[in-house]
Amino acid sequence: MSRVYGDAIDVWTVEGRPVRFVWRGRLYSVRQVLEHWVTTRDWWREQHPEAETATEREFWRVEAAPNGEIGVYELRFDAATGTWMLSRAWD
Repeated sequence: MSRVYGDAIDVWTVEGRPVRFVWRGRLYSVRQVLEHWVTTRDWWREQHPEAETATEREFWRVEAAPNGEIGVYELRFDAATGTWMLSRAWD
């Protein structure tokens, strides 16, 4: 089962790929990147041309572990703000 979050996280990258992140005070080590994709527009803004221009968002679905407890996490990088967010976790 997955849960949706919107928590800001700190992420360390190597050559653009996340290798570690801190979520709720715990350090997670990325063991494997499962998926990676980029969105370049917000579909709901198409009908509202007056809305601000959409930005690129990069998503990474990773397998990570804080202390041997392996889980799957979806990380999102917002290019406009330079911020990372944990958007979803599977248990």
